Amino acid sequence: MSLHASVVDTLSGWDAPSPEQDSLRHAVLAFVLGRPDACRRACEPGHITASALVLDHRRTHALLTLHPRVGRWLQLGGHCEESDADILAAAMREATEESGIPGLRIEPHLAALHVHPITCSLGLPTRHLDMQFVVVAPEGAEITRSDESLDLRWWRLDALPGDDPALLALAAAARR
Repeated sequence: MSLHASVVDTLSGWDAPSPEQDSLRHAVLAFVLGRPDACRRACEPGHITASALVLDHRRTHALLTLHPRVGRWLQLGGHCEESDADILAAAMREATEESGIPGLRIEPHLAALHVHPITCSLGLPTRHLDMQFVVVAPEGAEITRSDESLDLRWWRLDALPGDDPALLALAAAARR
């Protein structure tokens, strides 16, 4: 199965937790069905990204990155790559690269969707159609900050930075 097909399958089979998320699911699915290049960062109108809320093994803390371009604490994630077998592989690759943690486990079901405008590596205004997953770190996991982050920090899941409603919604989805 291709990355594009896995996105279609994931969105088609997702039982969204709210009417708002279901409406967004339909909109993103329609976009992806109309754009064979929807998973490529070169897709100027917008493109699929994969992110992961990395939880500690007790599921009480989330690992966040201080994003250099956005300037806020966010979940780990980014652009899909040609080498990603599917959307789960993209989310796992991003989580592993940005956390430095080996042995992560991804929950196979989509946790949430978020669409946001951004000027990313294209240098043009675009939209990220972010497919968000939950990933669990093994006990004793040690983090290693990558060049894609200004800082990495574990935050209590019930005390995340409150300036990003999308992050708070993802954390709520992770608790369900």
